[in-house]
Amino acid sequence: MRIDLLVTDVGLPGGMNGRQMADAARVSRLGLKVLFITGYAENALLGKGKLEPGMAVMTKPFAMDDMASRICSMIEAGAEQPRRS
Repeated sequence: MRIDLLVTDVGLPGGMNGRQMADAARVSRLGLKVLFITGYAENALLGKGKLEPGMAVMTKPFAMDDMASRICSMIEAGAEQPRRS
């Protein structure tokens, strides 16, 4: 099955967070693009780490049109560099 992009909230129930899920998904799907959604400050997601190429963050609240545009641009352009909103 082809998957172009993973969209996930950073905070997930059940013990695994969105970053852990993305890292696990990228083990079997190298280069999978990931859009993280968060209601927290971006620093809470990144800590001292950095986003890898193909990963981006959108901080809530945002307009659905903005999310749709970000998804399209990541898929179409490849999102080679990390992008933040």
